[in-house]
Amino acid sequence: MNPLERVRLGRTPVHVTRLGLGLAPLGGLYSVVGDDAARATVEHAWQLGVRFFDTAPLYGNGLSERRAGPVLAGKPREAFALSTKVGRLLRPGGADTQEIWAEPTGVTPVFDFSAAGVRRSYAESLDRLGLDRVDVLHLHDPDEHFDQTVHEALPALVELRGQGRISAVSAGMNQAGMLADLVRTGELDAVLLAGRFTLLDQSGADELLPLCAERGVSVIAAGVFNSGLLATPGPGATFDYAPADPGLVDRALAIRKVCRRHGVPLRAAAIQFPFTHPAVTCVLVGARSPVEAEDAVAMSSVPVPGVLWADLRAEGLIT
Repeated sequence: MNPLERVRLGRTPVHVTRLGLGLAPLGGLYSVVGDDAARATVEHAWQLGVRFFDTAPLYGNGLSERRAGPVLAGKPREAFALSTKVGRLLRPGGADTQEIWAEPTGVTPVFDFSAAGVRRSYAESLDRLGLDRVDVLHLHDPDEHFDQTVHEALPALVELRGQGRISAVSAGMNQAGMLADLVRTGELDAVLLAGRFTLLDQSGADELLPLCAERGVSVIAAGVFNSGLLATPGPGATFDYAPADPGLVDRALAIRKVCRRHGVPLRAAAIQFPFTHPAVTCVLVGARSPVEAEDAVAMSSVPVPGVLWADLRAEGLIT
């Protein structure tokens, strides 16, 4: 895999590198990152050739956008693709508090999938980023807000696309079923699927990925380490931001054993596995330091023989 290859997102004019940098860790995910380290991470990824960056208001309650924006604002705008998300507004006393963010900002998210909320969220993201547009806007986790999303939020994104203020409409979730329902509206250019097409969970391939392939909707695969277990498997590892079940730990270790037989690091296999499905256009990998950004590029570049996937299937470790 060439992680720096530029590919088209769906039928849009947006082009992304096969490897994109996920900016959630730069919001202080689990532990303090700080402005300087965050900006150095984005800059180093740029120097390595990464040209797709994904953020959200939720990430660090605004910190991720504030930290990445100044770096990207200094780059030629046509040289990179940037995505952020709508569906949450940052307000004092917002109800969608999450304990995973280590650096307080004085605001927390509140869900808002109204048309006005979408427009406001986008304007506030641009203000935090210090940019005049992003390329891709994702509906962010509309799990409990499907009806309002379809009738208000999605039409607002379509309107922004029609006005040329964004180039692609997408939705990002860690479940595949509702993303499939949103794809069926005919309005999505892409989906961001987190954690549901990985070496440990291929549920996204049951319905969503074939549907996207049929309709020309690009799949952006994220959460490829399932929040940690596929990066460093063992006791104490996390799966989807919670302590991993022992059975999942054993399975991750068994996958690593097969990878080692082929001389492939588990991280490399985890990053590259999503590309075994033709609907997947790019993979997002989060990084909180220049070292982690460099590792993501290196692991994306490791040659992975097709027989590795065949062996994992033969042993019942993937479907």
